[in-house]
Amino acid sequence: MSKVVKSPYLADSVAGFTPRTAMEEAARCLLCHDAPCSKGCPAGTDPAKFIRSIRFRNVKGAAETIRENNILGGTCAHVCPYNRLCEEACSRCGIDKPIQIGLLQRYAVEQEEALGMQILKAPAEKKAAKVACIGAGPASLACAAKLAQEGYEVTIFEAEAKAGGVLTYGITPSRLPQSVVDHDIKQVENLGVKFVFNTKVDAAKVAELQKEYKAIFIGVGLWQEKLPEIPGVELPGVVAAADFLKKARTSDGTYNPGKKVVVIGGGNVAMDCAVTAKLLGAETAIYYRRSIEEAPAEMEELEHVLHLGVSITTGFAPAEVTGNGKVEGMKFKGRDGVSEATVACDTVVFAIGQGAEAVPAPVAVNEKGLVVVNGSKTNVEGIFAGGDIAHGGKTVVEAVAAGKVAAFEIAEYLK
Repeated sequence: MSKVVKSPYLADSVAGFTPRTAMEEAARCLLCHDAPCSKGCPAGTDPAKFIRSIRFRNVKGAAETIRENNILGGTCAHVCPYNRLCEEACSRCGIDKPIQIGLLQRYAVEQEEALGMQILKAPAEKKAAKVACIGAGPASLACAAKLAQEGYEVTIFEAEAKAGGVLTYGITPSRLPQSVVDHDIKQVENLGVKFVFNTKVDAAKVAELQKEYKAIFIGVGLWQEKLPEIPGVELPGVVAAADFLKKARTSDGTYNPGKKVVVIGGGNVAMDCAVTAKLLGAETAIYYRRSIEEAPAEMEELEHVLHLGVSITTGFAPAEVTGNGKVEGMKFKGRDGVSEATVACDTVVFAIGQGAEAVPAPVAVNEKGLVVVNGSKTNVEGIFAGGDIAHGGKTVVEAVAAGKVAAFEIAEYLK
């Protein structure tokens, strides 16, 4: 288990490895010939290879392995659910405990930055076909990077002022520092990928882009918030999770969440909201309608909020937001059908899921509003999609994997 330390809002909450502790941890690796940890990584980051490099003091080689396989290697080192992917597959699980792959990956990327390494390069000769990516989130970044390495000229169109999508606007910096995101994005820029910010792409814009770009990749995230149909949700002080996290992240730590914050939900987003509120100075509590065993949040995230002193109450669903002109309290109904609870608060954050906004292209969507894909191909020739908009709210590493698949299929299409 990585060491968790109390920290202010903008500081990293997990202590990383030093050169000595990284070598010690890498030395625990069994050097499996057919390494199950590498098979457990959706993005193909190849932990077995970079751990072996660290073990034999080849930190540059470790950084090269990570960056060549995963353009968002630094980001994934902070937010990837290792405990149910590569670390769960680690052969040492049958002996004592798995190798701390996430922290070793983080160490290698930190050394990459410290040494000023420039690992990825785009070919000098560019191909004639141009590709446009819509959205600057993980899937688009991964797709654009791979295509740029193949010699394609790629432009990413982003509605916000900065790249990163959920990485920049939707995860608390104590879990994912902005400097880590910026370093990963810099690797994409160094490949010659162009960014066009503050540009919302709609169907009309897509039709315009099709005249210039031979292929278009849709990699927008899920930003349509869900609020329950209960009395009082219209009161000032009720906020959806994505909006709450975005306001906090763009405030450089100066956002005032309120004095007493209640977070509704049991996923990682709810944990991020609770950590954000707590580290910004609010008295914070989480309420979740199911049991703690049913909560979808990663165990480390649950442990972290408890470590910070955030209470978690389970078995209570939101029934009503109360107040006179503003939020003053929250009423809950017990899962047993009998119990009730009333809590005083001035901010209620609903983290109960996000949906897809209108897809910016004339492609087929399913009943959830997600783009229907075969691999990454949509029903419209030349238009591809991947990441959350096609597969629902998944992890960052799965979005990276989807972007890599899309890049391969787009390259095949353009040939």
